[in-house]
Amino acid sequence: MQIISAIQARTLLYHGCEVREVEFNIELIPGTEPIFKAPYRMALVELKESKDQLQELLERGFIRPSVSPWGAPVLF
Repeated sequence: MQIISAIQARTLLYHGCEVREVEFNIELIPGTEPIFKAPYRMALVELKESKDQLQELLERGFIRPSVSPWGAPVLF
């Protein structure tokens, strides 16, 4: 496992990483139903921070909106 410093992480966040756009499909066992878990409850300050971080990642192009029926809660 590679560990990077906070300075390296910040540099990558603000200057970006190499673009590796990949489209793929995962073959499921027939009859498999999507699993969706509701988000964990958060204090308002945690929820705001989570939304702010996600918005920044969206704006920088590191993540994109999902249309998947699968979902998992966010740990904060």
